[in-house]
Amino acid sequence: MPYEEETIPVYLFIGFLESGKTRFIQETLKDKRFNTGERTLLLVFEEGEEEYDTSDFRKDNIFLRIVDDKSDMTPENLQRLVDECRAERIIIEYNGMWQVTELFDSAPDGWAFYQIMCFADATTFPQYNANMRSLVVDKLNVCELIVFNRFERSYDPNKFHQIVRGVSRRSEIAYEYTDGTVAYDDIQDPLPFDIESPHITINDSDFALWYRDIMEEPQKYDGKTITLRVLVARNSKFPKNTLAVGRHIMTCCADDIQYCWTVAQFDDISDIKEKSWLMVNAKIKVQRHKLYRGKGPVLFVTDYSPCSPPEKEVATFY
Repeated sequence: MPYEEETIPVYLFIGFLESGKTRFIQETLKDKRFNTGERTLLLVFEEGEEEYDTSDFRKDNIFLRIVDDKSDMTPENLQRLVDECRAERIIIEYNGMWQVTELFDSAPDGWAFYQIMCFADATTFPQYNANMRSLVVDKLNVCELIVFNRFERSYDPNKFHQIVRGVSRRSEIAYEYTDGTVAYDDIQDPLPFDIESPHITINDSDFALWYRDIMEEPQKYDGKTITLRVLVARNSKFPKNTLAVGRHIMTCCADDIQYCWTVAQFDDISDIKEKSWLMVNAKIKVQRHKLYRGKGPVLFVTDYSPCSPPEKEVATFY
C-alpha cells in the first residue's frame, strides 16, 4: 500500500545554477543533527557541475530522484515518488530558471513547506537581477533566508541589501565570505513613514512599501488611523458597503503589475464610482473577513473625498 501521512515536511532550496545549493544540501545531509534516520526524498530539479556524493549518505534513508523535465512536475508524479520511497520528509533542490510558484501549484496535498532558503553567487547575482529580474523577485518573495556566497570583502553589502529589501522585508540576509566566515545583515532599513505615530499619512511614493508592510505585519497597524490615496474597486458580491481600495503595484517589470488592495468598510458607498480615486481617512482593525478568507487589515473609513490620480498611477518600491 502507498505510504500515507497527513502532512510531510518539505525543505526547499532555491537559487540559480552554481549558487551553492548542492554543497549546502550535501553538508546538511551529512550532519547527524539533521539526518537522524528519517526516510528522506532528495528531489533534484536540475543538475549542475557539482554532483551529490551519495557515498556520504546512509543508504537506507536517503533516496535521490531527479526531475529535470517540467512536464513531470505534476502532483501525481511527485506523490508517486514520495510513495515509492515511503518518504517521511522531502528536500528539494529547485531549478533556478523555473518559477517557484509553479512548484507550489504542483505540490500534492499534504506537503508542508517548513523552510525555504535561497542561495546566490555574489559574483553573478547583480547580473541576474539586471537581466532576469522577474526570476529574482520570484525567489526573494518566498525565501526566509538568502545566502550570498563567494562574497568578497570589497563588495558593498548595501547594494545587495537594497535589492532584497526592494522585494521583501522578511527575508534574512547572510553573506558568506570567500574566507569561510559568515556575517548576517544588520543594516537598519526604516520605513519612510512614522510607524509609531497613532495617525500615519502615506505619501503616494510610499504606497508600495506600506502595502507590503501591512500585509506582512498587519498587527503593528491594528488600531491606528491612516490617510492615503487609493483606487476603488467594486464588486456586487462584496458585503454591504464594502469596497476594495488599493493601487496597481509593479514589483519588477510591466508584466507583473497587479492591483493590490485591502478591504475597506464605508457607511455608504452609493455615490462612489468604480475605478475612482479617493483620499481616505480610516481606522485600521485586524480581524477576520470573508474577502481575506481569514484575518487581515480592514480599513474602517471615517471620511473620504474624490481626488485626482497620483502623478505615477502605478506604485513601485523604488
